[in-house]
Amino acid sequence: MNDFTLGVEEEYMVVDPVTRELTSHDQKIVEAAQKIHKDQVKAEMHQAVVEVGTGICKNTEQARAEISQLRYTVSQLAGEQGLRIGAAGTHPFSHWEKQLITEHPRYSEIVNELQEAARSNLIFGLHVHVGFQSRELAIHIANQVRYFLPHVFALSTNSPFWESRNTGYKSFRTKIFDKFPRTGIPDIFNSIEDYDNYVKLLIKTNSIDNAKKIWWDIRVHPFFETIEFRICDCPMLIDETMAFVALFQALCAKLYKLRLQNMKFISYSRALINENKWRAARYGIDGNLIDFGKEMEVNCRNLVLELLDFVDDVVDELGCRDDINYVHKILENGTGADRQLAVYEQNGNFEAVVDYITTQTLIGAK
Repeated sequence: MNDFTLGVEEEYMVVDPVTRELTSHDQKIVEAAQKIHKDQVKAEMHQAVVEVGTGICKNTEQARAEISQLRYTVSQLAGEQGLRIGAAGTHPFSHWEKQLITEHPRYSEIVNELQEAARSNLIFGLHVHVGFQSRELAIHIANQVRYFLPHVFALSTNSPFWESRNTGYKSFRTKIFDKFPRTGIPDIFNSIEDYDNYVKLLIKTNSIDNAKKIWWDIRVHPFFETIEFRICDCPMLIDETMAFVALFQALCAKLYKLRLQNMKFISYSRALINENKWRAARYGIDGNLIDFGKEMEVNCRNLVLELLDFVDDVVDELGCRDDINYVHKILENGTGADRQLAVYEQNGNFEAVVDYITTQTLIGAK
């Protein structure tokens, strides 16, 4: 039996509490955090970003405890530097041109190759790893689970603003990341050999030097036996993060269960899934997605409820019902993007939005 172990990574913005601008923490937060959490806290390409990652967790309860603790530690250490942390897909108004790049050969190399696309990539995501007993099984499940990515992504939208503008998107983060090569929804791979040959060809032709430079919304991890989900904006609330972690885990478990019964979900083409991804980025949960089986538009909220029904029979076995039930709260209260927009409407300034983000980020952190 596959255990569907979990790993969760979040990227936080480091904010000056007076100006509310993104600011460099000069790696001091990372250095201090590593004394407590070893390699679970890392620097990122921009100095205004701190990345955290859990260990391998056996269930969502353990993942929640670790994420709560990591958010708490990083925020305490930021406070000691006179700074705050926030969890959202983009900062509402800071300009990337003013942000410093972390000195590290890997980042210099990426900036040198990708130029402005890399320098302007000032975004914050959530990555969720779900463990599999083999990479063969992982690629089989990854092909099918691609269909559901826009549904979960719509729930996670948390980046409506960019450089002091209301972009009109619920997730502008994905639009910024689209400038990178090898992003977005991947194609179907017929086997793990098929995928590995693709990677080998890219390495052989000097397109990449390792498979970590494949930045798709979902990938079979090059080094771990996991599927890594990379489509979501970094969620404001721990409860939201855990709802998406639970959803991804439940989807993998459900598709695995179907496989054991010699059944599988239809693997749709990248071109079709991309239509839904675009709609999710633009409208969040307030738009329509396409139901490809029925070949018609369906209200996104209804499709999310259908998705909850689809995974329902594996949820109790995984022990993640409380976490997955939070999806109903998101449908009720709106996504991070909806709530950011409401705060902006109410106050008419972006500073209030930053304060809202930094406050929400710490709810439940301990």
